[in-house]
This record gives sequence, C-alpha cells and structure tokens, in this order.
Amino acid sequence: MVQQKSKRQSWVDFARGIAIILVVYRHVFDSLRNTDGLDTSNYMFLFHLNTMFYSFRMPLFFIVSGIFLSSSFAKRGMKRYVLNKGYTILYPYLVWGGVQIAIQIIFGKYTNGDRGLIDFLKLIIHPREEGQFWYLNALFGVSVLYVILKYTVKLKYVHQVIIGIAMFYGASLLNRNAVNLGFLNDIFVFYIYIVIGDGISRFVRNSENLKFLQSYKLLLLLFVPFLITQYTFLYVNYHHPEVGGYRYIEYYLPSLLLVIILIGCSFTLALSFVLQKFESPGWLRQLGSYSLYIYVSHVVFASGTRIFLMNVFNVSNVLVLFLIGLAAGLFFPVVFYKVVKHLGMEWIFKLDENKMSWSKEKKEISSLDKKPMEIKSEPINM
Repeated sequence: MVQQKSKRQSWVDFARGIAIILVVYRHVFDSLRNTDGLDTSNYMFLFHLNTMFYSFRMPLFFIVSGIFLSSSFAKRGMKRYVLNKGYTILYPYLVWGGVQIAIQIIFGKYTNGDRGLIDFLKLIIHPREEGQFWYLNALFGVSVLYVILKYTVKLKYVHQVIIGIAMFYGASLLNRNAVNLGFLNDIFVFYIYIVIGDGISRFVRNSENLKFLQSYKLLLLLFVPFLITQYTFLYVNYHHPEVGGYRYIEYYLPSLLLVIILIGCSFTLALSFVLQKFESPGWLRQLGSYSLYIYVSHVVFASGTRIFLMNVFNVSNVLVLFLIGLAAGLFFPVVFYKVVKHLGMEWIFKLDENKMSWSKEKKEISSLDKKPMEIKSEPINM
C-alpha cells in the first residue's frame, strides 16, 4: 500500500526545503567571500558550516528524485517522461542560466562573475563553470540515462548499482588526475544517487513503514553518526586546503564520502518524516514545494540584494549581509513565482506539459474513445 499523495508530498517537501536552504546558504556565503572589500575571516563558523553541509545537500536532491522516478515513468511512458523532464528541468536550466549570464554581463562591475558571450555556450558544454545550474543539467542527464537503461535496455537493478558505483569511483579518479569530462562529469558523480533513490522507493513510499520512518528512535539513532561524519568531512578537508577546501575527500577518499553522504541523507529524510507528523514548520514545507523556482533564481535575488545594500546603504557587515541575503534568496523567488503565476506567465519557469502537442493528441484520442461509431469507421493506430 502506498502513502496518500498529501502524505508523500509532505515529507518530500520538508526534505527539499532543508536542501534548498543549504544550497542558498552556500551560494550567499561564497558570494560574500568573493566580494571586494568584505572580510569574512572573522566569521569562520559560517565557513565551517558551509563546508560541513556541502557533502550531502545535492545528493539528497537526486535521491528524492529517484524515489519518484519509476512512478513518474509508469504514468507517462518513455516519450512523455523525457519530454516532461525537458519541460520542467532542461527548459528552466537554459532560460534562467541565460538570464543570469546576461545580468552578470550587463552589470559586470557590480557582480562577482566575470562573464562573456562564450558563457552562453559553456552553459551547455561546461555547466559547472556557470554557477548553480549544473545540477539541472545533471538531473536531466541521470534521469533519462537511468530510465533508458532500466526500461529500454532492461538492465536489472543490481547492474544499475554496479554501473553507478563504477561511475562514482571513476569520477573520483578522473578528478584526482584533473581530467575534465565537461557535463558528463556530474552524471558520473551523481548517477549512483538516482539509483539509490529508485531502490528505496518502495520501502519509503509504503505506508506500512510510516511508523518506523517517523520514529524518534530512528532519528536519534542517526543523529550521532550524522554529527560525527559531518565533523569528519570538515576536519579532513580543512587539513588539506591544497585540493580546494572541500574536495580532498571527494577526490581521494570516495568510500568515506559515500558513507558521509548516505548518513547525511538518511538523517535528513528521517527528520523530514518526523516533521511530517506535525506538518510543521509550514514555511519549510512551502520552501520545499517551491525549491525548483528558488534554485534557478536565488542567485539573482540574493546578489541583487547584496549589491543594493552595499551600494545604496553602504552596508558592510558580513553577518547582516549574509542573513538578509539568505532571506532574500529564499523568499523573493517564491514571491516572484506567485506573481508570474497570477499573471499567467509560468512559462518563465517551466513549460506546461498539458499544452504541448503530445498532450493535445492524447485529448483528441480520448475524445474519440467516447465516440464508438467514429472509431469503428476510422480505426486509430496507437
């Protein structure tokens, strides 16, 4: 028996809400670190938290997506599944990636990004060089690749696991030797998490397991390992700054990284199920439900707020800029989305699959199904 839709959406929105806060946290703080005239050295606690939570926040998004992958495919089939991912993931990736690059070019003297026209091409070839947008490109790639291997090639799940692990360790080896595969690199790194998500889908979505998933014992059982592994991630990376501050474990200790990530994601999911029991805090659930819109536009709003505060009100306090920037990056995108939705302009964020050609064809076929005489005279080949 599968959980009711409202219940399923509740925990998943809490999980995405936690993840999107950590994403915005990182980008806001990194923006302040790269801003001329600001000294963040007195705020090392912000830096340490930024490093600790780096490990599992993005894998969590992939695992959650993997949990709903098979049910989404069952509802749509291959063609409609791929089109749906194009409308809801690839489309906002290209639109908002282009918007952000254009803004950084136009307001170059105020922003931290040194952008040129070539960056529009890099958005496709080297997404990692274009800020946060790499995630959407990677999510589209791993999702489509997974369904092709599962439903077209018909690989067994154990084979998917083997492929995912091989790609994960292969990416570590390639990165260690400075081999850049462009957009393929992130597919190698994150494929294993979409595999894990699909693998635990039946268990997580089975209402008979809800009592276990919402238990305080499970949350407490994971709490200490969560703290230990997060501190380990910080400690080991902190003592190897030559690799890039937080990349040492990723490049040289991939097995340890996998353990840290799985414990971090497990704890977050357990916390999300506990929050579901109370349906609180509501604002966190709301952030999770708008996570895609926050993800694609938070840098624009957070950076715009920082530039406004520094150049109009001469604000230079790092903590003030951080807190206001974090709030702006989380809530302004939600307000903006609600405004454009009210104006009937949701196409700014995503395409409506119900208005696409295949959906219209489906409706036409459905209407014909209700007219037996017409179907008899003009058979329809499906």
